Amino acid sequence: MTTMCALQVRALSEDLGGLALVDLPMPVPSAGEALVRIEAAALGFPDLLMTKGRYQARPPLPFVPGMEGAGVVVEAGEGCQFKPGDEVIVGGLTGGVAQYGCFASGAMMPKPASLDMGQAASLRAAYLTAWVALVRRGMAQPGETLLVHGAAGGVGLAAVDLGKALGLRVIAAASSDEKRAAIQQLYAPDHVIDSAPGFRDRVLAITEGRGADLVYDPVGGDVFDESTRCIAFDGRLLVIGFAGGRIPQIGVNIALIKGFSVVGVRAGEYGRRFPERGAENLAQVQRLASDGRIRPHVHARYALADWKQAFAGMESRSVIGRSVILPHG
Repeated sequence: MTTMCALQVRALSEDLGGLALVDLPMPVPSAGEALVRIEAAALGFPDLLMTKGRYQARPPLPFVPGMEGAGVVVEAGEGCQFKPGDEVIVGGLTGGVAQYGCFASGAMMPKPASLDMGQAASLRAAYLTAWVALVRRGMAQPGETLLVHGAAGGVGLAAVDLGKALGLRVIAAASSDEKRAAIQQLYAPDHVIDSAPGFRDRVLAITEGRGADLVYDPVGGDVFDESTRCIAFDGRLLVIGFAGGRIPQIGVNIALIKGFSVVGVRAGEYGRRFPERGAENLAQVQRLASDGRIRPHVHARYALADWKQAFAGMESRSVIGRSVILPHG
């Protein structure tokens, strides 16, 4: 085989018009890399933003989208720690939505046997973000109350799942009855609430006026603003992203008077700045998955030819968890 099929972003566009399926040369692994047959590629909101040129990282054109996937090693370069036949999870800025890809050893981890390929592809980015947010940056303690915004999305749902595994009291906030019912069925958080304006009163009622110790916010905008009104003294407001569109601002007098911290979370950058801790983070996520204590949810699985449907689901905000593309399906 000399070529493979991949999805390629050839031009940035608001309507996915710059994307197309193409045949590309079969990649060849360099030293320290492995050639992986990609069995599943999980899509996240950053993948959609990158096709529009609206993500913080802008890969040079053309590029193959897909920040995470899972598959089987078919060839290993010199010095690679993995060998042919190993089932692995791969991660990076790009390269996932293709039949094959070359990945450095450091961008790969063994696939937990407890997860199928679609679940494994959905593990790394979302759960690593949740782990760094809650454990490393948020210093969560068992029994504390965690409010998760955007709880039906990939990173939000991971925070709900991980929060329960860590012994937190989890309040999951989502925008529709369908999403709230799915969250309850999947992970049984302590409370599931409507994320519409006015959630402050619901959170304060649940916490008997104290507020949430941790607020996990991938939404930003008005959600961030209202969260400052239902966070506990000594609380940690974890800034994950701005899916709502508006980047909020805060007067530092509010944080001073109310005694809470605003904490930025960049899981990938955290691992790059602190490599030993980054390796520990991945190992902890893998261990929890292997032990069956966390389990990613796959919303839908699409053949490579149906990639537009997968991206459209993210655009409409109808995905619960992760959508997965099967490059050989």
